[in-house]
Amino acid sequence: MTSDAGTSIISPLNSNFSALASGDILRCIFERLPLTDLARASCVCRSWHAVASDPEMQIRAFTSPWKLKHLVGIPSSPTFWRDNSLRRFAISHRLLRGDTVAGLAVRYSVQVMDIKRLNNMMSDHGIYSRERLLIPVSKPEILIDGTCYIELDAYAKREVAVLYLEGAPQGKVSYLAKKMTETGKKRILESLRRSMQVDDGTAEYYLSISNGDPRAAFSEFSEDLRWEQQARSP
Repeated sequence: MTSDAGTSIISPLNSNFSALASGDILRCIFERLPLTDLARASCVCRSWHAVASDPEMQIRAFTSPWKLKHLVGIPSSPTFWRDNSLRRFAISHRLLRGDTVAGLAVRYSVQVMDIKRLNNMMSDHGIYSRERLLIPVSKPEILIDGTCYIELDAYAKREVAVLYLEGAPQGKVSYLAKKMTETGKKRILESLRRSMQVDDGTAEYYLSISNGDPRAAFSEFSEDLRWEQQARSP
């Protein structure tokens, strides 16, 4: 099978396609793919899925656009690897006496509402009950040669890659604390999937960042959908 220009096209109908069954060749190709294309490749067939879903491959695709040195931790859901945009990252700021949301927004060159949205805060008073805030990353260069930790913040209820400017996190990072039976989880996921009109992976993602609370998951989804609609409007 050839194109109009006479060049070979790899397809199941010619002999070249068999080369793509080799794990070593697939790895060499997939290492050059961006994260979204790597996710698509994993859906082609079992052999592609085995290579594209390799943790080392996923981490490389996730970190390479931002030139991260290390990514530590395992996400609670495989859907974490679907998005490596800048909003997937955050800076951990340990709160000190006198800190305010407005002051932190100026310090880190971000919007007050972006800090509140990321930390699931309804008002500025929420700062007084916390030891730290997650700060959106506004300057990508801060990630270069850095180490991020995959965390599910107890307050923000979002799984993000957290950068600690002071070094490393103190104590254990926070992950899902609430467990449920597999049967119960499947029923909740099915209900969320129908309500949100999304696929299983998306429903599972919002349930994971909402600590297993389906109402909070739907609220989080609605908020993100509203934010995307506003961002698209002129």
